[in-house]
Amino acid sequence: MQESRFMSVEVSLQCVKEFRERGVTVLRNVFRDWLSALQTGVDKNMADPGPFVRRYTEEGQPGLFFGDYCNWQRIAEYRQFVFDSPAGSVAAALMESRRVRFFHEHVLVKEPGTTEATPWHHDQPYYSIDGSQHCSLWIPLDTVPKASCPEFIASSHQWGKWYTPTRFTGENWDRKKQREGLEQIPDIDAHRDEYDILSWDLDAGDAIAFNFLTVHGAPPNRSASQRRRGFSARLIGDDACWAVRTGETSPPFPELKGKLEHGASLEGLEQFPVIFQAG
Repeated sequence: MQESRFMSVEVSLQCVKEFRERGVTVLRNVFRDWLSALQTGVDKNMADPGPFVRRYTEEGQPGLFFGDYCNWQRIAEYRQFVFDSPAGSVAAALMESRRVRFFHEHVLVKEPGTTEATPWHHDQPYYSIDGSQHCSLWIPLDTVPKASCPEFIASSHQWGKWYTPTRFTGENWDRKKQREGLEQIPDIDAHRDEYDILSWDLDAGDAIAFNFLTVHGAPPNRSASQRRRGFSARLIGDDACWAVRTGETSPPFPELKGKLEHGASLEGLEQFPVIFQAG
């Protein structure tokens, strides 16, 4: 298995503080040098999708909302990013973790004129990973105005809530199949003034870093010409372990299903390589 070169970049103390307290922060220009590779990778991905591809736009509707994940082992540009980019060191600083594993990548594209919004949700309840050290890096591969930017509710990772997963089509996953204690997510859009909702104007190569429990969603891409390609790297830290959910998970990792006990170590699993280790 390829080993990471453990490339490092400096992450400001302000970003670390925002990530800890608000559950989300913005890093400017940190992945600008990786734009060409990731754009090429996304083009390959869309031309030759993987087994988990989703097209959320119905036939005959304008635009295209495309999603796919777990393709890093077959798309060279993604694999290069995983092992050679500073993503691991960025996540280590934000999570305050000595070691970082790659969980998976997730590509979400909203072409011009796409009318589908991404519903409010958080990711932890449908992930097959437990632990408190985790980080998603959402990297725009195009200029993203605030009107099209994903939105995040500040400090929602500290609410102590786990919400029933919502499909990007807007449907709830079957509540009967999920772990006890899940709640229905509030109707945030009907009470937006009650929440501290964060979004930004982004340049290609910036990154939004957020906690797996931070509640977020995304508006449509109503631009007539501007694409909104986002590449997400999901990263996990020192205390990460395998989690067995009572319902379906996303990604499903079918090759691991039923083979690991709840709380099992991730050591030695090629699906989750170590990409950063502090010296």
